[in-house]
Amino acid sequence: MSINRRLHTDSDFQEALDRQIKLRVFRDDHMIENGGTLVRFDDSTVVIQSSVSDLAYYTRSECEFFELRKR
Repeated sequence: MSINRRLHTDSDFQEALDRQIKLRVFRDDHMIENGGTLVRFDDSTVVIQSSVSDLAYYTRSECEFFELRKR
């Protein structure tokens, strides 16, 4: 079972980037990404990589980002 921690601040995103933590992304209460790692972020966009050639760009204001931690 995993623990989800919501990423709110830039320091939360920076920690996820530094530690290469797996993420879940939700938009409109639907999970749209699971298990990708954070590549970069700024005030408006978050970039997540799921595989070698799969990059996804998400709008920070439209999505919710959660860190996946195993118990």
